[in-house]
Amino acid sequence: MTSGNARRLVVVRHAKSAWPDVADSERPLAPRGRWDAPAAGRWLREADCVADLVVCSSALRARQTWDLVAAELGVTVPVIHEARLYGASAGELLGVVREIPAQVRTLMLIGHNPGVQELVLLLAGEADGFALEQTRSKFPTSAIAVLRVPGPWSSLEPGAARLTEMVVPRGAHP
Repeated sequence: MTSGNARRLVVVRHAKSAWPDVADSERPLAPRGRWDAPAAGRWLREADCVADLVVCSSALRARQTWDLVAAELGVTVPVIHEARLYGASAGELLGVVREIPAQVRTLMLIGHNPGVQELVLLLAGEADGFALEQTRSKFPTSAIAVLRVPGPWSSLEPGAARLTEMVVPRGAHP
């Protein structure tokens, strides 16, 4: 996983949502989202990228994404449903991350665009392969970005992380 003081931040955009006539925060997942979220969970498990703690937006589509991801992990991971993630800017998301206890080595954040994409771009001072170009281009639903973070969460600064993965798992449609 990580060595020394290094930590991992796993940033996930919620899966594809439907557009029924409800408040935006109560929009559920669309069928494609219900297929893709389990694929994201499988990717996380297979990549040995299971979090110690999940901070998930309180919006319904984000909570449903986490439920489907979690079902694929094979372990129980503590989750905090955080209203501040809904509609948050990159700076606001960074503020939430900085509050995470130092003993958490791998943190997953499940939120919304444009904030999650902007957070990854804000933090990634370096990147492996084409991960940064992919993230700049698009951060679609169910996208997962994995950043290697030096030191404790409380001192995380813009440009300090290395973007090691950017993937968009897709599920098979029945």
